[in-house]
Amino acid sequence: MEPGSGPPHRSDQAFFGQPRGLLTLCGLEVWERFSFLGMQAILVLYFADTVTHGGMGMSAGTAASVSAAYGTLVHLVSVVGGRLADRILGSYRAVLWGGILIACGHYAMAVPTAGMTWVGLGLISAGTGLLKPDVATMVGKLYRTDDNRRDAGFALSYMAINIGAFAGPLFTGWLGDHRGWHWGFSAAAIGMTLGLVQYVAGRRHLAGRKHAAEVTPPPDSPTLECARAGEPPPHQAIRVVAAGPVVAGLVATAVIAVRLAAADRLTVDRFVDLLTLVSVIATIAYFAVMFTSPRVTPEERGRLRPYIVLLLASTVFNFVLFQAYSTMMLASTNTERSILGFHFPAGWYASALGAFEVALAPAVAALWVRTRRRQPHASNKIAIGGVLGGLSFLLMVLPTLGQSAEGHLMSVLYDDVSQPAYFGVNGAIAVAAGLAVTAAAPWLRRTMHPVH
Repeated sequence: MEPGSGPPHRSDQAFFGQPRGLLTLCGLEVWERFSFLGMQAILVLYFADTVTHGGMGMSAGTAASVSAAYGTLVHLVSVVGGRLADRILGSYRAVLWGGILIACGHYAMAVPTAGMTWVGLGLISAGTGLLKPDVATMVGKLYRTDDNRRDAGFALSYMAINIGAFAGPLFTGWLGDHRGWHWGFSAAAIGMTLGLVQYVAGRRHLAGRKHAAEVTPPPDSPTLECARAGEPPPHQAIRVVAAGPVVAGLVATAVIAVRLAAADRLTVDRFVDLLTLVSVIATIAYFAVMFTSPRVTPEERGRLRPYIVLLLASTVFNFVLFQAYSTMMLASTNTERSILGFHFPAGWYASALGAFEVALAPAVAALWVRTRRRQPHASNKIAIGGVLGGLSFLLMVLPTLGQSAEGHLMSVLYDDVSQPAYFGVNGAIAVAAGLAVTAAAPWLRRTMHPVH
C-alpha cells in the first residue's frame, strides 16, 4: 500500500496520542542515528589505530581531520538531497533510497579493507544527504497546520534521535574495543537494515506521495502557463543558481580530486583542505544568491543580515559540538576509563552525550514553557549555547595538562602545540563568539522581530 496523500485523521492516536505513522518515523530515526553515530563514535579511533591492530594507521591529527571532513560532506550533500526530494523523488522515496545507500555503506565498511572504507563513507554520505532532511518533512506531513499535537510529535521525534544516539555507541564501542572495528561497523549496518524494514512495513501509515515531487506550483502559476505554451518557466535560471553552489562545489571537488590523484599529488590532508574550501565557498555563494536574487524584497533582504551573525556563532558552536566524535574521542584514550573495576570503551563517551541530551531536553523545554514571555530571545539562546560549548573545551584544559603534542595531535592547525593549548584556544574562541552575539542581541531582536 502506498503512503497516503494527506495527513491522517485526528482520530489516529495510536502512538501516545500521536498518528501511527510517527511510530514508523521514530523507529527509522532511532536506527538511523544508531548506525550513523554508532559508526562515528569509533570512526576516528579506527582511523588512528595501527594497521596491525585493524586500523588505518593515520596520525591522530589526520584522523580527526578526515572524520570532520566526512561530517562536512554529509551536510553538503544534504542540501542536494533536500532539493532532489522536493523536485523529483518525493520524501518517501528519498528516505527509502537514502536508507538503502546508508545500509550498503555500512556493509561496505564492515569489509576489512581500506578501499571499502572509502566506498562505504561515500555511500553513507550520499544516503544521509537524502534521508536526514526529509524525515523531518515527513513528520510535519502527519499533522494539519492547526493540529495542536504537532509540537509534541516533533518532541517525540527528537527523543527518538537521542535514543539512537545513546544506544549506537554503546554497541559499536564495545564491539570495536573487544572484537574489532569492523564488527562495530557491522552492528551499524544491521541497525540501519532493521530501520529500513520497519519503515517499509509501516509505509501505509505515512502521509505523502511515494513517486511525486513535493513542490507543485499552483494552477494559475506562470510556471504552469509557460509549460502549457511549451516555453521555459520563469526564474528557472534563479532556481538553478540557488542549487548551484553546493552542486558545483561537489563537482569541482570531484574533478580536482581526480586530477590530483592522476598526478599522484592527492593526499588525505589535501583532500580535507579542498573540501573545507568548498564548504566555505558554498556558504558564501548561498548568501550571495539570496542577497542578489530579484525575488528577494528589500524587507526580506534586511531580515537576512542577522542570520550572518547567527551563522558565524552557530559555526563556532558546532565546531565544538562535533569534535565530541573526533578530537574529544582521541583525548579520551589518554584517560583512565574504569569505574569500580569495570573498563569501558572510549566510544562510550559518545553515548554519554546522547544520554545527557535525553535527560536535559525535557528539562530545558519545561523551562521555556514555564518562563513563557520572559524566556530569552532566540539570539540569546544561541549565545548561551556558544558560551557553554566553549566552557566545555576550557574544562578539557585541566585533564590534558602535562600531555605533550606527541601523543594525540588534535588538528592540522595545531600540530605543533600541546592539547591544553588546543582546547584552551578553541574554547576561548567559542566563549568570545557567544559573548559577541550577546552584545549584538538588541540589534538582532529589532531586526528579527517580524520573524521571531
